[in-house]
Amino acid sequence: MEEGLNQLKKHLFAMRPLAEEEWNEMAGIWQLHHYKRKTILTAAGETERHVYFVLNGVQRIFYIDAHHEATLVFTYPYSFSGIADSFLTQLPSRYFLETLTSSTLLRTTHTQIQQLMDKYRNIEKLISTFTSFALMGVLERQVELLTFSAEEKFRTLLKRSPHVLQLIPHKYLASYLGMDATTFSKLMATVRI
Repeated sequence: MEEGLNQLKKHLFAMRPLAEEEWNEMAGIWQLHHYKRKTILTAAGETERHVYFVLNGVQRIFYIDAHHEATLVFTYPYSFSGIADSFLTQLPSRYFLETLTSSTLLRTTHTQIQQLMDKYRNIEKLISTFTSFALMGVLERQVELLTFSAEEKFRTLLKRSPHVLQLIPHKYLASYLGMDATTFSKLMATVRI
């Protein structure tokens, strides 16, 4: 748990340092949880009550309906996980969050985060900064999905996160890139970085 909190502190302080009292209270709201692979942490229709900090394992956020399944986000050490829009608005999620591998996560609740934001302006600013960077990432990804060719999407993924080829099943990577498995396989065989 201590090493996990050290990683969380490093991650948070890179965005916005906290005073010792603020950090001590922030550190006190997280609990360590272990999950088996293919565990649904949040289902569509549920309201996201938790935010997670990934210590080990890979998770994905995905959308599914009668005709489609689309992987939207992968999370892995050391990043935050959870259905962000549902967590922030406390409205039901349209998405699922599942563990792709066995996972070790730090977890806290919306209520605990909200209480710290109400108590400390600096923590409120930290959450705002984090949310701003998350939104920036979503918009960058939209540009990639809407304007990049299949090969450009593949190359961008490999430049940004080359380790995912060994961590994540290729069918989920293909879905994340908005292409079918055949196209993904062809790119795996032909594209060299």
